Amino acid sequence: MTTSTMTGKPPFDAVLCDIDGVLRFFDHHEVTRLEHAAGLPQGRTAELAFAGDAGTALVLGGLSRSEWAGAIARDLAATGLPAEPARELAAAFTHAPARADAAVVDLLRRARERCSVLLVTNATAWLEEDLAALGLADLAEGVINSTRVGAAKPDRRIYEVAAERARATPGRCLFVDDRPENVEAAARLGMTGLLYREPADLRRALAPLLDGPHSGDPHSG
Repeated sequence: MTTSTMTGKPPFDAVLCDIDGVLRFFDHHEVTRLEHAAGLPQGRTAELAFAGDAGTALVLGGLSRSEWAGAIARDLAATGLPAEPARELAAAFTHAPARADAAVVDLLRRARERCSVLLVTNATAWLEEDLAALGLADLAEGVINSTRVGAAKPDRRIYEVAAERARATPGRCLFVDDRPENVEAAARLGMTGLLYREPADLRRALAPLLDGPHSGDPHSG
């Protein structure tokens, strides 16, 4: 049997990586403080932010940041929270500071030297602005954002668009995500799926690529 090591071919032609929960993490300490002050259970704001029609509209490009904050504030007010604390919580949530995981950034930059790397995410219409603020505008060759595609994970269409953009067949793609349903959907298309929990998971998955003899353009030869 011919292996990728024997042929010199990388084990993947593309790495397709989720953003939130893998690469980007939000600091919700202020949101938690405000929830506690308002007598709300921790996480209630996040639950409302991504629930129902507003959550769907958000990841399909139907809401601006201010419209999203307004929807969250209305949903919080509907639970009995006074209008001003509801608006304050919504603003804190929609403008929460974020950080990028340096270990994941390094691994993806190294992987990009060996194959295509694209980010595949259910995100907001202002994602590009957020990535630029984190210094990640050039991390990947492209970003497959549900708001641009019109389909959100685990809809198979967003995976198909990602593979097409990477110029790779699904069977030659490594898909990385922190949500089981998204990884399972990728696997159904023939992709190698990685359910992410920590940087060591990604490091192990990329080891055949990063530690092997592969170099140069992954599409050459």
